Amino acid sequence: MVVRVQEATFDLGAEVQAFAEGQTQAGAVVNFTGIVRNTPDGDLDRMEIEHYPGMTENALAGIEAEAVSRWNLLDSLIIHRYGTLRPGDMIMMVATASPHRVDAFEAAQFLMDYLKSRAPFWKKEFTTDGAEWVDAKAEDEDALSKW
Repeated sequence: MVVRVQEATFDLGAEVQAFAEGQTQAGAVVNFTGIVRNTPDGDLDRMEIEHYPGMTENALAGIEAEAVSRWNLLDSLIIHRYGTLRPGDMIMMVATASPHRVDAFEAAQFLMDYLKSRAPFWKKEFTTDGAEWVDAKAEDEDALSKW
């Protein structure tokens, strides 16, 4: 079970390969990668993500521990970036390994839903119209209700 909060980009293929290697008891490995999405108008220059070191890692470890307690997971990985990111940049990834695919998929979705709405990151978007903090979205909060 690994949580990494980092400024540097990551090699998605290498991360998934390293995670999957040696999972001899797993019948399923699920991975999800979040990408910085441009605005509908296509005017996003960049997003700046802030966090408090230590607090953020502890919060993500708590979310991961909750997933482990609810599903039969053999391993999990959370990577979340901070700093300046541009449209198309990878912002995060989640991977889960389980003996069965349902547990792997559900745990990955649970982690994604909680990372999107509860992880202590602050995002500011910079567009041609200026800068604005990103507010929580109702649909992200609603997604938590299924868990």
